[in-house]
Amino acid sequence: MVLKESESELEAGDAAPAFELEGVDGETYSLENFADDEALLVVFTCNHCPYAQAKFDLLNEVAEEYDDVSVVGINSNDAEEYPEDSFEKMREFVDDGRVQYDAYLRDESQAVAREYGAVCTPDPFLFAREDGEFRLAYHGRLDDAPNPDDDPSRFQIRETIDAVLAGEDVDLEWQPSRGCSIKWKDE
Repeated sequence: MVLKESESELEAGDAAPAFELEGVDGETYSLENFADDEALLVVFTCNHCPYAQAKFDLLNEVAEEYDDVSVVGINSNDAEEYPEDSFEKMREFVDDGRVQYDAYLRDESQAVAREYGAVCTPDPFLFAREDGEFRLAYHGRLDDAPNPDDDPSRFQIRETIDAVLAGEDVDLEWQPSRGCSIKWKDE
């Protein structure tokens, strides 16, 4: 299988690309659903990847800890080739409490992942609300653990969220996310 590169790459200050995706709760979500938040953390993730699984607890904690930030997981993987990433399995992960984000969405067409420039799972994008729209404040690693079984000593995502909520610039080097590649559909 040929690994496709994303079709775009967001840069600091870019507006969050619009989306309209179905959540495991049966609701359809767009950026407008999060308009009251100071920040929006969009994480391209999935069920089966060990790197993504290793960050479930961290993302659940972030969703719980920050009232002014929504954590949105988007699963764009090819569910035919990777049935563990199906919509039904996503719902199971939410129902049994493994995933407790503010929303867990399915990107069946993979168009949203391409628009954001996501390449792996997990691949986090933190947007700050500026003048009524979300603008990219950080794209990089959630923490400094190089492997799924390693304990992190630094949580870049908390540092960046704290900076955004304090109205400060994110002064952190953007390092590529670590994880499994997004499982693109064959065309």
